[in-house]
Amino acid sequence: MDGSSLAALDERITGCRACPRLVAWREEVARTKRAAFADWTYWGRPVPGFGPPDARLLVVGLAPAAHGGNRTGRMFTGDRSGDVLYAALHAVGLASQPDSVARDDGLELCGVRVTSPVHCAPPANKPTPLERDTCRPWLVQELRLLWPSLRSVVALGAFGWQSVLTALAEAGRTVPRPRPAFGHGARATLDGLELFGCFHVSQRNTFTGRLTPAMLRDVLRTAAEAAALPVEP
Repeated sequence: MDGSSLAALDERITGCRACPRLVAWREEVARTKRAAFADWTYWGRPVPGFGPPDARLLVVGLAPAAHGGNRTGRMFTGDRSGDVLYAALHAVGLASQPDSVARDDGLELCGVRVTSPVHCAPPANKPTPLERDTCRPWLVQELRLLWPSLRSVVALGAFGWQSVLTALAEAGRTVPRPRPAFGHGARATLDGLELFGCFHVSQRNTFTGRLTPAMLRDVLRTAAEAAALPVEP
């Protein structure tokens, strides 16, 4: 796979049409839209990662939301999950502002990159195993390109945790067997990289209190400290 730089990788990702079901869904959503966003021109393509090419911390989710990243073209931007994530990143000093509403809103991340194992919005937020596996080479290459600077990873949810472990193994990194189990607050050291587990910032988790803003901030702060990034107390 081509990808001498993250910018080149991101450009290739946005042109991918490898999964027919996901292509059809993301483009249908972009045509029909949601009433609240009727005046938007939806992105309607795969959503690349977001953040600096020398990031020391990588946050890995699941997939773009149909009316979030699939609308705005930026990871975790334009939906309530993103509202929670970027507010927490800002609170601990890893984002320049607490809001993420559009690709041109001026948001900058500080030593952090945000990505996902699946780059297209899936129906019902559930990619198939084949779609997950088809998209994996992008994450493998992203990890390889980040490796010189990368020191820690936060996996949002069990899907992100397992995806990171599999991608690291395919990238040539040592992953222990049995694999470390996912859990909120779980931590594993993998070939010089610190992996942290965190409940996903889905509305199901944040609305019910399973994941509170304080819980999310604590994981991000610990992961940033492991990556030697300056953080707010």
